[in-house]
Amino acid sequence: MGLNDTPKGERIHIGIFGRRNAGKSSLLNAITGQSLAVVSEVKGTTTDPVSKSMELLPLGPVVFIDTPGLDDSGTLGELRVKKSFQVLHKTNMGILVVDGKTLLREGKEKYEEIEKPILAEFEKRKIPYVIAVNKEEFLSSQEKEQAVLLIGKRDKVMFVSAEQMTNIHELKDRLGALKEKEKKEGKLVGDLLKLGDLAVLVVPIDSAAPKGRLILPQQQVIRDCLEAGAVPVITRETELKTTLASLRKRPRLVITDSQAFKQVEKIIPEDMFLTSFSILLARYKGNLKSQAKGAMALDTLKEGDKVLISESCTHHRQCGDIGTVKLPGWMREYTKKNLDLIFCSGTEFPQDLADYALVIHCGGCMINEREMKYRLECAKKAGVPMTNYGMAIAHIHGILKRSLEIFD
Repeated sequence: MGLNDTPKGERIHIGIFGRRNAGKSSLLNAITGQSLAVVSEVKGTTTDPVSKSMELLPLGPVVFIDTPGLDDSGTLGELRVKKSFQVLHKTNMGILVVDGKTLLREGKEKYEEIEKPILAEFEKRKIPYVIAVNKEEFLSSQEKEQAVLLIGKRDKVMFVSAEQMTNIHELKDRLGALKEKEKKEGKLVGDLLKLGDLAVLVVPIDSAAPKGRLILPQQQVIRDCLEAGAVPVITRETELKTTLASLRKRPRLVITDSQAFKQVEKIIPEDMFLTSFSILLARYKGNLKSQAKGAMALDTLKEGDKVLISESCTHHRQCGDIGTVKLPGWMREYTKKNLDLIFCSGTEFPQDLADYALVIHCGGCMINEREMKYRLECAKKAGVPMTNYGMAIAHIHGILKRSLEIFD
């Protein structure tokens, strides 16, 4: 997988914030050297967050998120501002774009009302950031010093011109220096395998499988196996028994798509390690223990309880869809309860989870670690247990403990 193929969930997310007409979109175009964002003198051209993936050295694969203006007004404007703040949930780095002339003309009071709250959120969430004072060609040396004093964060401020490409290269260098120290280079499965180990990957091909390709977690696990010098053996659940019999060497680990957990568990020997792609993702994103604990809440659900089933991506639902068809069926069979199931996908994750008894999330391959942590934190604050598809299905089939043994 090359840099251009890097999944969005693995890219550094850089949020660009500021007032309308501060030059956010112009700055994005200047950084990328392309006309990616629509630029206009009309205020409010960007009405929804717009994501653009690219390679930015020395950072590597990144996603820039161009957000609506922080000073948008009216009923729709307030919703757009809310959308801008929601981008913080997945922001690894932030750029606050300030129009220098507007800053000096409107003064400190307006700055503290509009820009200061986003800076407070950066610092509260420990998001490294830079303040890009745009249109520097219109500012004298004295005005630049006044702007720095007004903002009050000299070490964060740099003056740029998106129009004249002034200090754009220096801004890229500053972003490179900001790379999150907490960003870890973890492994999905590679650290569980040694050179020459066999890993059998069970990949169902049914009506819900994407045509002509494997889903992202399957691709990532294959790549991770190869980088570890291990040998991935890919098969369907229908051919698993024959595949195992044909191998001269005993597999170190069997990894299955969650929907085939029960079938696979019956085929492989009891002393062979077994887990799922989504359980590997929970470990990779740092929430294995909490989501394993969350699966136990299936045992305490009561009649009529609300359960949120959430997917991080949006896709066309098939007749055998795991999230809306198979998982709900297994839950009804296991709990013997009539549950109130609520479904959401993409970015529409509820902020208030107080009414739910349980949240069951997909593996989260399409969102980054920061956003997954935000969603887990929402559940924690509401006192609501949260688990993922793989752990819920493993628990329902009585094999959760076994599916976690490889991590011991």
